[in-house]
Formats: sequence, C-alpha cells, structure tokens
Amino acid sequence: MMTILVSNDDGVHAPGIRCLAEALAEISNVLTVAPDRNCSGASNSLTLENPLRIVKLDENRISVKGTPTDCVHLAINELVAEPPELVVSGINAGANLGDDVLYSGTVAAAMEGRNLGLPAIAVSLVGSEHYQSAAKVTVKLVEQLRKHALPSNQILNVNVPDLPFEQLKGFKITRLGSRHRAEVMVKQQDPRGHDIYWLGPPGKMQDAGEGTDFAAIAEAYVSITPVTIDMTAHGFIGKLDTWIQDWETK
Repeated sequence: MMTILVSNDDGVHAPGIRCLAEALAEISNVLTVAPDRNCSGASNSLTLENPLRIVKLDENRISVKGTPTDCVHLAINELVAEPPELVVSGINAGANLGDDVLYSGTVAAAMEGRNLGLPAIAVSLVGSEHYQSAAKVTVKLVEQLRKHALPSNQILNVNVPDLPFEQLKGFKITRLGSRHRAEVMVKQQDPRGHDIYWLGPPGKMQDAGEGTDFAAIAEAYVSITPVTIDMTAHGFIGKLDTWIQDWETK
C-alpha cells in the first residue's frame, strides 16, 4: 500500500485529524505528524529560533512542538526512511475559502509537501461536526490521485459542507473567491491597564459568484480548487519589462 503523511494546523489531538487518519488507514499506510497545539493561522511559517521537539504518541503518530510547515518538513526530511507518496493536511475545523488560503496552516502543510516534491491535498470541513463526510471525500480523491497525477506546482484545496455525506450534492471544481477587507480589531485592556488587541472576524464575501469555492459550498457541493504554488504573475512580466526599458532610456 502507499504511504500517506497526514498533518494539520488544529493540533495532533484534534478530532478532524484522527478521523482522517482512520479513514485513510483503510486504503494506505498512514503516518501522522502534527503540531502539539492549535496553530490555526500559522500560514507557511517555519520555526527558526527554537529547536523542534517531538513526542512519539504511538507507532504512527508524532507530536511536534512547531508549526504545520515544520511538521511536514521534519517528517519528510528526517522522520521517515522512505518518503511518503502523498501529503494530506486536515481535516480542518472550519472553512479555508478564498483569501483564507493565505493564512491557513492547513493549506501551508500541503504546500510544504508539494515544495518537497510530493502531491498534496488540504481538506477543510465548513463546520465542526461531520468529519466523516470530509474523510469519505478525501478517500475518493486519494483513489483518483492514484490514477491521475497532479501537476508538480499545484495542490488541491478541498472544502466540504458540514452535512451528512448523503446530503452532499456532489463535487464542483472551483476557483478561489475573495473577501472584503477584514473587520476592525477588537481592543481591550489587560488587568494592568495595558491595551491589547484581538483580530476581528474575517471580511464578508466579495467575489462569491458562480464558479467560486464560496458558491459551491453555499449550494452544498464539495469545492475542489487547484492552487498553484508558483505565485509569479506571469501575465504581468511583459508589462514590468517595459518599465525597465523606460528607466534605461532616461
């Protein structure tokens, strides 16, 4: 059987990652390497100033005092004798739609797998109840990936409505939507009278039209979005080149 590396950003003890690992164990060998705590919003951060400490919870489950990206990087480069065939990150408790992918530790873990040469999927449940539905969706996708290779610069970002599997309307291939700018910060004071700040709620949907991940979820479809790792704006390279030419002629 193939070997799958499972990670997440909710922490190694989160219900989503346990459900995912159990489902994937039916079709593959599974190694779980995940943060020792909730690291939501960690994005692609690496731990540089402190060592990474691990705790082996059981034969195939390892806790890391680090970020989701740390976990995947450490697992592939050090903790396994043979690299896994696939990285699956999730199941996240809550959506990763539109702009969310910029901040998501769930998506970042999948990106790190792709950066290290492995196909990768990030899976999120738009809620926190029906993890089994997201797990079944993931198994179906993994079975497809055995037949069809992902491009070397892409991952799949998957969002599953928080519904029983039988109530899902199907699958839609989508693009990332977008949100309006985030809401204001929440300002409070600590017991010593010092100002403290909390992030407010995310911005409301801006681009949520037909074809977006937002729209698919609203219609009870599973959203599958191919996300490219290469962030180069290829279409703008020519325009920038004219800028340089203007500079050089002055």
